[in-house]
Amino acid sequence: MPSPTLRIAVVADSDTRWKWGALTARRLAPAPAPPSPAPSPAPLPSSSPSPSTASAPAPAPLPHGAAAGPARAGAKEAAGPVGAGGEGAGADGAGVPGPDAVVTGYVLRGRATPTARQLAEAGLGTPREVTGAEFLRAVREEAYDVVVLALVGGAVQAMLHGLAAAAPRRRPVVVTGYVGVVYEKLADGLLLRHGADLVLANSPYDARRFRAVYEGVGADPSAVVRAALPFLGGAPHRPVPGRHTVVFAAQPSVPATRADRMYLLRRLAAHARLHPDREVLLKLRSKPGEHTTHIEELPYQRLARSLSPPPNLRLVYGNMGRVLDVTDLLVTVSSTAALEALHRGVPTAVLTDLGVREALGNHHFIGSGLLTSWDRLDAGDEPVPDPAWLADQGVSPPAPGGPAPDAVAAGGGADDAFAEARARVAALLARDTLPPIAPYYTRASAPGYLPGILARHRLDASGTEPVPGAPGTRAGRGAGRVRRVLRDAAREAARGAYRHGVQHVAPVIRRLGEL
Repeated sequence: MPSPTLRIAVVADSDTRWKWGALTARRLAPAPAPPSPAPSPAPLPSSSPSPSTASAPAPAPLPHGAAAGPARAGAKEAAGPVGAGGEGAGADGAGVPGPDAVVTGYVLRGRATPTARQLAEAGLGTPREVTGAEFLRAVREEAYDVVVLALVGGAVQAMLHGLAAAAPRRRPVVVTGYVGVVYEKLADGLLLRHGADLVLANSPYDARRFRAVYEGVGADPSAVVRAALPFLGGAPHRPVPGRHTVVFAAQPSVPATRADRMYLLRRLAAHARLHPDREVLLKLRSKPGEHTTHIEELPYQRLARSLSPPPNLRLVYGNMGRVLDVTDLLVTVSSTAALEALHRGVPTAVLTDLGVREALGNHHFIGSGLLTSWDRLDAGDEPVPDPAWLADQGVSPPAPGGPAPDAVAAGGGADDAFAEARARVAALLARDTLPPIAPYYTRASAPGYLPGILARHRLDASGTEPVPGAPGTRAGRGAGRVRRVLRDAAREAARGAYRHGVQHVAPVIRRLGEL
């Protein structure tokens, strides 16, 4: 039987997946506290308070002291977090989402390991940085009741095989899912996640697709459980007289080419010039040198230096929920931020300027009623979303004058999107024993694929144990202090070189190839 206090471990490999994993763990905890009433959005002042991890604070306004953009003389970006959402979490990554649950966070060391600033921006505590082998050892030693794998597909597969090989006396319930819109690598990602007890689907649409993939390859689809994006919520949109804030939600890898990204920047600047009464914000995911779930080879900050932006256009960072508090029109190519905005009733536009293509991800919004262009937005048109499409995507905009949508999404009532997932976890925990973890990929079914995935996470070809000398093994723990210092320094140097190559060398090589 599980311990009286439910102990949940979350392991992530990027800032956005840490946010997804930590919030999912709190949604899975029993007896969630009812949300505090959300106050009305505040106007834009000259400063922004520091993020707090004590409790869910009132929405903080955006910092307003920055110049229009980095191309202006003496200009600087609107730095610092826009705010921190979420519930209480300690400095070590532990938090108390409910009276009978504690969450402990880990982040896998790797290419997209988030910086301290990115973690602070999420406002969900600071997870401990570990290797895959170290995390598996922690699960064995700490005897967690639930493990949330907030990882890319290959890392989920490696952890599933590692957990299966560990064979503790009582294994944890394993939960995984997706951090946002799933518009690429559907079959590959799902099969790499197969073997978890729960594969969370963010919408009815996703649940149907996930089950169809598993059934189509002869895999058990029963792990697919409908839930929702855990960060949907916040105060519903309330128009403010005299305010019209337009936010463009940038994406690290969409679009991919310099020409396309410069086109979007120029159109954003043109929109700001055409509407000088509007506040126009370029919402960025990360600062140069930081990585998110996707690699950003051409940061908008760098590209914007060639522009002369109008004074009502500026760059902002921070928690998207805080930005949406003061947003009157959200524009994007295919960011998951569109679903966050729609859930709060914020007018939303998905651009077709570069085409409607799988490579851009905006094909996901076919049938939504949201597809439009900068020309139409410049003329004052705003798309009207299709209600049936919204419902199928798990999005529930507030009724006019109704309560904040997170009161429905996480209120613990009959309409709670995580009720089925919580019930499934509770039923599994109530069992005397759990069945062995059985991923779809095995040495017999994928002998040319699986060993490479395991090797990338320092597990041997069978997945039964870390390779000799890997961190987390007895030999690895026996390494001397000097060796560990040198290893960490080499790792940081390699990470810096990788980022430099991605953001500086690769774009130059690509441009040379286009000559």
